[in-house]
Amino acid sequence: MSWAAREVSATAVALLYVLTAVAASAEDTIARAILPNETAIDHTALTEHERVRAELWGLADDEWRRYQSLMAGIRGSISPDMISPIEVLGIHARDAAERRKYAEQWAIMLREDAERILAFQRAYDEAGRRLFPDEMLIDVARLPEPDDQALIPSDRLVLFSRPGCEVCDTLLARILAKLDQIAGLDVYLAGVEPGNEDAIRSWANERGVRPEWVQARRVTLNFNAGALERVAPGSQEFPVLMRRRDAALTPFSDADL
Repeated sequence: MSWAAREVSATAVALLYVLTAVAASAEDTIARAILPNETAIDHTALTEHERVRAELWGLADDEWRRYQSLMAGIRGSISPDMISPIEVLGIHARDAAERRKYAEQWAIMLREDAERILAFQRAYDEAGRRLFPDEMLIDVARLPEPDDQALIPSDRLVLFSRPGCEVCDTLLARILAKLDQIAGLDVYLAGVEPGNEDAIRSWANERGVRPEWVQARRVTLNFNAGALERVAPGSQEFPVLMRRRDAALTPFSDADL
């Protein structure tokens, strides 16, 4: 190999060494920025308060110091204050064995705590039976009756109306004002010949029924065509208001609007 070739080879080796060192330095910088800096953990003795807390969690001094270091970084910024030291150390375990260790430690602690809670609940139940043998914890008879008439968001109202009925129009306006609070309104219009869609659309427009409500089926416009007689036989006066909840259709009082 010529002198020039050896010089180029040596230069290439040196350049490769420099690039490798730079890359390693960059990776180390990134790692220090993302991961907790283990070398920055303070190894001074724990205070008495810290030692007591570490013992309560079953942790050695160095484990408690690492937990504190982790909480000073990203873990303390994104986790709730109540996260346990065991969880913190488990989340940031340095290998599978360490992760398994903290997972088992946490599982045992939670199981023991559940047993304590159940034991106290049993003691509480027994105390209630012994101290108040003739009293119920909750007197069902004194609870308020459920308000079956109240509207819920999944309800639809069914209104039977007819042209020229001012009371019907007033009730319709009240329902439309609450349309956002229910699933929708189904209007059945009597006094209009079935199939006369222009008449029913004109009636709806004059009473403020918006076309977009009809398109979205928030409001449906239907011809009565004997529907009222089928659901409420004998009803002669308008308006008639009903509530559709699931598959049940029941009378509904306009006083509950």
